[in-house]
Amino acid sequence: MDTPYDEPVRIPIGPELDLHTFAPGELGVVLPAYLEACVERGLSEVRVIHGKGTGALRNSVLTMLTRSPWVLSYRQADPVAGGWGATLVRLDLRRRKVKDAG
Repeated sequence: MDTPYDEPVRIPIGPELDLHTFAPGELGVVLPAYLEACVERGLSEVRVIHGKGTGALRNSVLTMLTRSPWVLSYRQADPVAGGWGATLVRLDLRRRKVKDAG
């Protein structure tokens, strides 16, 4: 039986990822795929919204950013951009794959 959940959900790639819409167990797939897609689209800086809560999700995000080959640096967002509920990430566009012109 086909259901609307048989196909992967397409997520628009833009300069912001709000993790509130994902289950915590999806973080290990969603965040690396998002960062890679942003690099491929030439986005040099993105904002990852993880919320304030207990800080557990934030800590997981920061650990993943530290290990990511796509990340040059990251920092807490300014208060108007989410403060400690969001992280600004600078991406390494030198890792962008060059499309074959032929």
